[in-house]
Amino acid sequence: MPDPIRTVHFADLHIGMENYGQIDPETGLNRRVVDFLDRLDDVVDYALKHEADLVIFAGDAFRTRRPNPTHQREFATRIRRLSEAAVPTVLLVGNHDVPMMEQRASSIEIFATLGVPHVQVAAKPGLLRIETRRGPVQVAAVPYPVRQRLLSREQFRRLSQIELDQAVTDALVHFLAELAEQRDPDIPTVLTGHFSVDTARLGSERGIMVGRDVAVPISALADPAWDYVALGHIHQHQDLNPDAQPPVVYAGSLERVDFGEEKQPKGFCWAEVTRGHTAWRYVPVKARPFITIRVDVRAETAPLEAVAAAVRQHTLAESVARLVVQLAPEQEPRIRDADLAPLLTDAFFSQINREVDRATRDRLEGLEPEAMTPEHLLERYLRSKGKSEAALPPYMELGRALFAEPSEA
Repeated sequence: MPDPIRTVHFADLHIGMENYGQIDPETGLNRRVVDFLDRLDDVVDYALKHEADLVIFAGDAFRTRRPNPTHQREFATRIRRLSEAAVPTVLLVGNHDVPMMEQRASSIEIFATLGVPHVQVAAKPGLLRIETRRGPVQVAAVPYPVRQRLLSREQFRRLSQIELDQAVTDALVHFLAELAEQRDPDIPTVLTGHFSVDTARLGSERGIMVGRDVAVPISALADPAWDYVALGHIHQHQDLNPDAQPPVVYAGSLERVDFGEEKQPKGFCWAEVTRGHTAWRYVPVKARPFITIRVDVRAETAPLEAVAAAVRQHTLAESVARLVVQLAPEQEPRIRDADLAPLLTDAFFSQINREVDRATRDRLEGLEPEAMTPEHLLERYLRSKGKSEAALPPYMELGRALFAEPSEA
């Protein structure tokens, strides 16, 4: 039996996220940007130490489609380490990388333009044959689906929004079938894609989504044509085809974007790919911890002491900490942020939230706002304003159009 192709699979870097950070005087970068770059260092270090044959980045290098040159430099510096070590690396274009107009270059296309050795940019669906130190491997690449590039203008005019979504999904399934047909069945094949899958658990990525999302059916991915399916786009790590072949895996993001990802592990995947069977494992990284401390002091006679006691139960060092204090209206003027802030000095970054009117949060049905989609939040808001079920559809349709990018509406 041939040696397995040792593959590192990671995704969703989002370099440029500056939430909960301040400028690092040594680097001139926001310290949260440094966090994301440190996690990329972890991936590259692991790939080199374990003699990876192939590295697959499944999309979303930057926070925006137009990253600043410093962020591009820092990303390129780390990818160069893989290039110099002659490790074949595939960079897939995600929704945060794809340009607004088809004629424009993506934020990672410079690697292809300069012909960086051992680095390939997958900006269009296609099949790559790659020679590694342990033999050949095929990578079927499906970047983020931009509907203008999948459907004609005539189709746009004829179809409703729901029909457009289905048409994009059908086009993706068609591409997957074509790639499966084109592959050499005797060579290990990795499918990498940047899109949602209909059975995936969604999370905070919905709040920073660029473009309107569609979902691919899991049946198109759990196909014996593939030996490993390396996915990006969803930030929560998950295997959508557990205890079966091929593994269909979202590596998840390397760092936490917000408190909606507070309890999620962060890391990347190590896969040993052979034809017909792949063994893989998840490699966690030391992402910065996010900690929420909730304290209800409405019935407390010494509310500040109660908050202090709750804070002492947590180790805040190096964490992004959120203190949520539930107050009775008459307590609000007596408990100042200036009294609460000293309790959080050990944290890397801290914020204080007050909840005085409990009814407002109840309208969210106990869900964290960070974990809710914009559509869900709009629906909750409309209901809170007394809109009836029958009155919701036109408002929701208008909201969906606003949430979608103008170029994809």
